[in-house]
Amino acid sequence: MLSAIFYRWEKWLSQRDTNRKVRDFEWGLEFVQDGAAAGDPKEFLLEHARKALADSDRYHGYSPAADAHLQGRHLTFTSPVRSPYPKNNTVHALYFPVQSGGRAVVVLPQWNSDLRGHQALCRMLNYFGLSALRVSLPYHDLRMPDELERADYMLSPNLGRTLQAVRQAVIDARAALDWLQGQGYTRFAILGTSLGSCAALIVMAHDSRLSLSVQNHVSPYFADVVWEGISTQHVRRGLEGNVTLEELRDIWMPISPKAYFKRLEGTGQRSLLVHALYDYSFLPRLSRDVLQDYRKYDIPNETCALRCGHYTSGVFPFNIYLGLTMCRYIRKNL
Repeated sequence: MLSAIFYRWEKWLSQRDTNRKVRDFEWGLEFVQDGAAAGDPKEFLLEHARKALADSDRYHGYSPAADAHLQGRHLTFTSPVRSPYPKNNTVHALYFPVQSGGRAVVVLPQWNSDLRGHQALCRMLNYFGLSALRVSLPYHDLRMPDELERADYMLSPNLGRTLQAVRQAVIDARAALDWLQGQGYTRFAILGTSLGSCAALIVMAHDSRLSLSVQNHVSPYFADVVWEGISTQHVRRGLEGNVTLEELRDIWMPISPKAYFKRLEGTGQRSLLVHALYDYSFLPRLSRDVLQDYRKYDIPNETCALRCGHYTSGVFPFNIYLGLTMCRYIRKNL
Protein backbone atom coordinates (compact mmCIF):
# COMPACT_ATOMS: atom_id res chain seq x y z
CA MET A 1 0.00 0.00 0.00
CA LEU A 2 2.77 2.45 0.94
CA SER A 3 4.66 1.62 -2.23
CA ALA A 4 1.63 2.42 -4.38
CA ILE A 5 0.98 5.66 -2.49
CA PHE A 6 4.55 6.86 -2.81
CA TYR A 7 4.74 5.87 -6.48
CA ARG A 8 1.73 8.04 -7.29
CA TRP A 9 3.08 10.87 -5.13
CA GLU A 10 6.56 10.65 -6.65
CA LYS A 11 5.19 10.51 -10.19
CA TRP A 12 3.01 13.56 -9.56
CA LEU A 13 5.95 15.51 -8.14
CA SER A 14 8.19 14.45 -11.02
CA GLN A 15 5.64 15.64 -13.58
CA ARG A 16 5.18 19.14 -12.19
CA ASP A 17 7.84 20.36 -14.62
CA THR A 18 6.25 20.47 -18.06
CA ASN A 19 9.28 21.80 -19.97
CA ARG A 20 11.22 18.56 -20.38
CA LYS A 21 12.45 18.01 -23.94
CA VAL A 22 13.62 14.85 -25.68
CA ARG A 23 16.91 16.00 -27.16
CA ASP A 24 18.74 14.38 -30.05
CA PHE A 25 21.37 11.76 -29.37
CA GLU A 26 24.95 12.95 -29.86
CA TRP A 27 28.28 11.27 -29.15
CA GLY A 28 29.75 14.63 -28.12
CA LEU A 29 33.36 13.75 -28.88
CA GLU A 30 34.30 17.43 -29.07
CA PHE A 31 33.69 17.71 -25.32
CA VAL A 32 36.23 15.06 -24.33
CA GLN A 33 39.12 15.54 -26.74
CA ASP A 34 40.92 18.14 -28.83
CA GLY A 35 40.77 17.91 -32.60
CA ALA A 36 38.90 15.49 -34.83
CA ALA A 37 38.60 11.85 -33.88
CA ALA A 38 38.76 9.16 -36.53
CA GLY A 39 36.99 5.83 -36.43
CA ASP A 40 34.01 4.54 -34.48
CA PRO A 41 32.75 7.21 -32.00
CA LYS A 42 31.44 4.55 -29.61
CA GLU A 43 34.84 2.85 -29.44
CA PHE A 44 36.47 6.25 -29.00
CA LEU A 45 34.33 7.00 -25.93
CA LEU A 46 34.87 3.52 -24.49
CA GLU A 47 38.62 4.00 -24.85
CA HIS A 48 38.34 7.49 -23.37
CA ALA A 49 36.61 5.97 -20.32
CA ARG A 50 39.28 3.29 -19.94
CA LYS A 51 42.05 5.88 -20.02
CA ALA A 52 40.21 8.14 -17.57
CA LEU A 53 39.80 5.31 -15.08
CA ALA A 54 43.41 4.20 -15.46
CA ASP A 55 44.60 7.66 -14.36
CA SER A 56 41.67 9.25 -12.57
CA ASP A 57 43.94 11.63 -10.63
CA ARG A 58 44.83 13.23 -13.94
CA TYR A 59 41.26 13.08 -15.24
CA HIS A 60 39.88 14.86 -12.17
CA GLY A 61 42.97 17.04 -11.75
CA TYR A 62 43.03 20.79 -12.39
CA SER A 63 44.94 24.03 -12.26
CA PRO A 64 43.74 26.14 -9.30
CA ALA A 65 41.57 29.16 -10.02
CA ALA A 66 43.34 32.47 -9.46
CA ASP A 67 40.50 34.96 -9.77
CA ALA A 68 38.12 34.20 -6.89
CA HIS A 69 36.05 37.21 -5.88
CA LEU A 70 33.64 37.48 -2.95
CA GLN A 71 30.98 40.19 -2.92
CA GLY A 72 28.69 39.92 0.06
CA ARG A 73 28.02 36.20 0.24
CA HIS A 74 28.33 35.70 -3.55
CA LEU A 75 31.60 34.01 -4.60
CA THR A 76 32.68 33.74 -8.24
CA PHE A 77 35.73 32.26 -9.95
CA THR A 78 36.61 30.89 -13.38
CA SER A 79 36.05 27.17 -13.72
CA PRO A 80 39.27 25.21 -14.34
CA VAL A 81 37.28 23.27 -16.97
CA ARG A 82 36.51 25.24 -20.11
CA SER A 83 33.23 24.47 -21.86
CA PRO A 84 32.01 26.10 -25.12
CA TYR A 85 29.42 28.12 -23.13
CA PRO A 86 30.83 31.33 -21.59
CA LYS A 87 28.15 31.69 -18.87
CA ASN A 88 28.87 28.15 -17.67
CA ASN A 89 32.57 28.88 -17.28
CA THR A 90 32.06 31.19 -14.31
CA VAL A 91 31.43 29.28 -11.09
CA HIS A 92 28.90 30.84 -8.71
CA ALA A 93 28.75 29.95 -5.04
CA LEU A 94 26.99 31.30 -1.94
CA TYR A 95 28.99 31.59 1.26
CA PHE A 96 27.40 31.05 4.68
CA PRO A 97 30.10 31.66 7.33
CA VAL A 98 29.81 31.26 11.10
CA GLN A 99 32.24 30.75 13.96
CA SER A 100 32.84 27.08 13.17
CA GLY A 101 36.20 26.19 14.66
CA GLY A 102 37.73 25.79 11.21
CA ARG A 103 34.97 23.51 9.88
CA ALA A 104 33.41 24.08 6.45
CA VAL A 105 31.00 22.12 4.25
CA VAL A 106 30.82 22.26 0.45
CA VAL A 107 27.19 21.80 -0.62
CA LEU A 108 26.28 20.47 -4.08
CA PRO A 109 22.53 20.63 -4.89
CA GLN A 110 20.48 18.30 -7.06
CA TRP A 111 19.95 18.38 -10.82
CA ASN A 112 17.81 21.36 -11.92
CA SER A 113 18.05 23.08 -8.55
CA ASP A 114 17.54 26.82 -8.85
CA LEU A 115 19.63 29.36 -6.96
CA ARG A 116 17.34 29.12 -3.89
CA GLY A 117 17.90 25.38 -3.58
CA HIS A 118 19.79 24.23 -0.48
CA GLN A 119 20.11 27.74 0.97
CA ALA A 120 17.86 26.70 3.86
CA LEU A 121 20.10 23.65 4.38
CA CYS A 122 23.15 25.93 4.52
CA ARG A 123 21.45 28.02 7.19
CA MET A 124 20.67 24.84 9.11
CA LEU A 125 24.36 23.91 8.90
CA ASN A 126 25.12 27.36 10.34
CA TYR A 127 22.74 26.62 13.23
CA PHE A 128 24.82 23.50 13.93
CA GLY A 129 28.02 25.57 14.02
CA LEU A 130 29.22 24.75 10.51
CA SER A 131 30.19 27.18 7.76
CA ALA A 132 28.85 26.29 4.31
CA LEU A 133 29.61 27.06 0.67
CA ARG A 134 26.81 26.21 -1.76
CA VAL A 135 28.32 25.68 -5.23
CA SER A 136 26.08 25.88 -8.30
CA LEU A 137 26.41 22.89 -10.61
CA PRO A 138 27.44 23.41 -14.26
CA TYR A 139 24.68 24.77 -16.50
CA HIS A 140 22.50 25.64 -13.48
CA ASP A 141 20.94 28.94 -12.34
CA LEU A 142 23.43 31.76 -13.06
CA ARG A 143 25.54 29.40 -15.18
CA MET A 144 22.70 28.42 -17.52
CA PRO A 145 23.09 29.40 -21.20
CA ASP A 146 20.36 31.70 -22.46
CA GLU A 147 18.85 29.09 -24.78
CA LEU A 148 17.99 26.73 -21.90
CA GLU A 149 14.99 26.52 -19.57
CA ARG A 150 16.36 23.50 -17.70
CA ALA A 151 19.89 22.31 -16.96
CA ASP A 152 19.75 19.93 -19.93
CA TYR A 153 23.41 20.36 -20.84
CA MET A 154 24.42 18.86 -17.49
CA LEU A 155 22.67 15.58 -18.25
CA SER A 156 21.42 14.72 -21.72
CA PRO A 157 21.73 12.23 -24.59
CA ASN A 158 24.96 14.05 -25.53
CA LEU A 159 27.39 11.55 -24.01
CA GLY A 160 30.57 13.60 -24.17
CA ARG A 161 28.99 16.79 -22.86
CA THR A 162 27.53 14.89 -19.88
CA LEU A 163 30.97 13.45 -19.12
CA GLN A 164 32.52 16.91 -19.25
CA ALA A 165 29.76 18.50 -17.17
CA VAL A 166 30.02 16.06 -14.26
CA ARG A 167 33.82 16.21 -14.38
CA GLN A 168 33.47 20.00 -14.27
CA ALA A 169 31.23 19.74 -11.19
CA VAL A 170 33.89 17.62 -9.47
CA ILE A 171 36.72 20.00 -10.32
CA ASP A 172 34.72 23.12 -9.45
CA ALA A 173 34.05 21.64 -6.00
CA ARG A 174 37.76 20.98 -5.52
CA ALA A 175 38.51 24.58 -6.53
CA ALA A 176 35.90 25.70 -3.98
CA LEU A 177 37.82 23.75 -1.34
CA ASP A 178 40.94 25.69 -2.34
CA TRP A 179 39.12 28.95 -1.65
CA LEU A 180 37.81 27.75 1.72
CA GLN A 181 41.29 26.63 2.69
CA GLY A 182 42.56 30.10 1.76
CA GLN A 183 40.01 31.57 4.21
CA GLY A 184 41.63 29.62 7.04
CA TYR A 185 39.35 26.58 7.27
CA THR A 186 41.11 23.36 8.19
CA ARG A 187 38.41 20.64 8.39
CA PHE A 188 36.23 19.90 5.39
CA ALA A 189 33.14 17.91 4.50
CA ILE A 190 31.07 17.69 1.34
CA LEU A 191 27.30 17.22 1.08
CA GLY A 192 25.71 16.31 -2.24
CA THR A 193 22.12 15.56 -3.21
CA SER A 194 21.10 13.29 -6.10
CA LEU A 195 23.35 14.26 -9.02
CA GLY A 196 25.31 16.36 -6.54
CA SER A 197 25.77 13.22 -4.44
CA CYS A 198 27.49 11.48 -7.34
CA ALA A 199 29.90 14.38 -7.79
CA ALA A 200 30.50 14.61 -4.03
CA LEU A 201 31.66 10.99 -3.81
CA ILE A 202 34.08 11.49 -6.69
CA VAL A 203 35.44 14.65 -5.08
CA MET A 204 36.09 12.86 -1.79
CA ALA A 205 37.79 9.95 -3.57
CA HIS A 206 40.27 12.40 -5.16
CA ASP A 207 40.76 15.02 -2.45
CA SER A 208 42.29 13.99 0.86
CA ARG A 209 41.34 17.30 2.47
CA LEU A 210 37.82 15.92 2.86
CA SER A 211 37.37 13.80 5.96
CA LEU A 212 33.72 12.96 5.35
CA SER A 213 30.84 13.18 2.90
CA VAL A 214 27.08 13.08 3.03
CA GLN A 215 25.63 11.38 -0.03
CA ASN A 216 21.94 12.18 -0.17
CA HIS A 217 20.58 9.43 -2.50
CA VAL A 218 23.11 6.90 -3.76
CA SER A 219 23.66 4.70 -6.79
CA PRO A 220 26.77 2.90 -8.03
CA TYR A 221 26.17 3.74 -11.69
CA PHE A 222 25.38 7.06 -13.34
CA ALA A 223 23.90 5.33 -16.39
CA ASP A 224 21.43 3.13 -14.50
CA VAL A 225 19.79 6.09 -12.75
CA VAL A 226 19.33 7.86 -16.09
CA TRP A 227 18.04 4.69 -17.78
CA GLU A 228 15.61 3.56 -15.08
CA GLY A 229 14.61 6.63 -13.06
CA ILE A 230 11.20 8.24 -13.54
CA SER A 231 12.69 11.73 -13.71
CA THR A 232 15.01 10.96 -16.65
CA GLN A 233 12.78 9.03 -19.03
CA HIS A 234 12.97 11.89 -21.55
CA VAL A 235 16.76 11.46 -21.54
CA ARG A 236 16.41 7.71 -22.03
CA ARG A 237 14.19 8.26 -25.07
CA GLY A 238 17.03 10.20 -26.68
CA LEU A 239 19.49 7.41 -25.86
CA GLU A 240 17.50 4.33 -26.89
CA GLY A 241 18.37 2.85 -30.25
CA ASN A 242 21.80 4.49 -30.21
CA VAL A 243 23.49 2.86 -27.21
CA THR A 244 22.66 0.02 -24.83
CA LEU A 245 22.56 0.36 -21.06
CA GLU A 246 25.72 -1.77 -20.76
CA GLU A 247 27.59 0.44 -23.24
CA LEU A 248 26.34 3.60 -21.55
CA ARG A 249 27.42 2.27 -18.18
CA ASP A 250 30.96 1.75 -19.49
CA ILE A 251 31.13 5.11 -21.29
CA TRP A 252 29.91 6.99 -18.22
CA MET A 253 31.96 4.95 -15.72
CA PRO A 254 34.41 7.86 -15.11
CA ILE A 255 31.48 9.82 -13.59
CA SER A 256 30.07 6.84 -11.65
CA PRO A 257 30.72 6.30 -7.92
CA LYS A 258 31.26 2.56 -8.54
CA ALA A 259 34.64 3.31 -10.11
CA TYR A 260 35.99 4.98 -6.97
CA PHE A 261 34.84 3.05 -3.91
CA LYS A 262 38.14 1.17 -3.69
CA ARG A 263 40.01 4.47 -3.51
CA LEU A 264 38.30 5.13 -0.16
CA GLU A 265 39.51 1.85 1.32
CA GLY A 266 41.82 2.50 4.25
CA THR A 267 41.65 6.31 4.02
CA GLY A 268 39.55 6.75 7.16
CA GLN A 269 37.18 9.05 5.27
CA ARG A 270 33.62 8.62 6.50
CA SER A 271 30.25 8.79 4.75
CA LEU A 272 26.60 9.14 5.60
CA LEU A 273 24.67 7.22 2.94
CA VAL A 274 21.08 8.38 2.56
CA HIS A 275 18.66 6.24 0.59
CA ALA A 276 14.89 6.26 0.28
CA LEU A 277 12.84 3.08 0.55
CA TYR A 278 10.31 4.24 -2.07
CA ASP A 279 12.70 5.90 -4.50
CA TYR A 280 11.75 5.61 -8.17
CA SER A 281 14.64 7.78 -9.38
CA PHE A 282 17.53 6.11 -7.52
CA LEU A 283 16.03 2.64 -7.33
CA PRO A 284 16.44 0.93 -3.92
CA ARG A 285 18.33 -2.04 -5.41
CA LEU A 286 20.95 0.39 -6.74
CA SER A 287 21.27 2.01 -3.31
CA ARG A 288 21.68 -1.44 -1.73
CA ASP A 289 24.57 -2.11 -4.12
CA VAL A 290 26.34 0.98 -2.77
CA LEU A 291 25.86 -0.19 0.81
CA GLN A 292 27.31 -3.58 -0.14
CA ASP A 293 30.38 -1.97 -1.71
CA TYR A 294 30.97 0.10 1.41
CA ARG A 295 30.89 -3.11 3.45
CA LYS A 296 33.12 -4.89 0.93
CA TYR A 297 35.84 -2.25 1.21
CA ASP A 298 35.24 -1.67 4.92
CA ILE A 299 34.69 2.08 4.40
CA PRO A 300 33.45 3.78 7.59
CA ASN A 301 29.85 4.80 7.13
CA GLU A 302 26.44 5.31 8.65
CA THR A 303 23.18 4.87 6.77
CA CYS A 304 19.87 6.70 6.80
CA ALA A 305 16.92 4.84 5.26
CA LEU A 306 14.15 7.33 4.58
CA ARG A 307 10.59 6.01 4.64
CA CYS A 308 9.66 8.10 1.60
CA GLY A 309 10.77 8.59 -2.00
CA HIS A 310 13.24 10.70 -3.96
CA TYR A 311 11.11 13.80 -4.49
CA THR A 312 9.18 13.42 -1.24
CA SER A 313 12.42 13.57 0.73
CA GLY A 314 12.33 17.29 -0.07
CA VAL A 315 8.84 17.94 1.33
CA PHE A 316 7.54 18.25 4.90
CA PRO A 317 8.01 16.41 7.22
CA PHE A 318 10.67 14.27 5.54
CA ASN A 319 12.85 17.26 4.64
CA ILE A 320 13.08 18.37 8.27
CA TYR A 321 14.11 14.92 9.48
CA LEU A 322 16.62 14.58 6.64
CA GLY A 323 18.16 18.00 7.20
CA LEU A 324 18.58 17.40 10.93
CA THR A 325 20.09 13.96 10.32
CA MET A 326 22.67 15.28 7.85
CA CYS A 327 23.64 18.27 9.98
CA ARG A 328 23.95 16.20 13.15
CA TYR A 329 26.15 13.68 11.36
CA ILE A 330 28.55 16.36 10.09
CA ARG A 331 28.72 18.17 13.44
CA LYS A 332 29.47 14.90 15.22
CA ASN A 333 32.13 13.61 12.82
CA LEU A 334 33.88 16.70 11.44
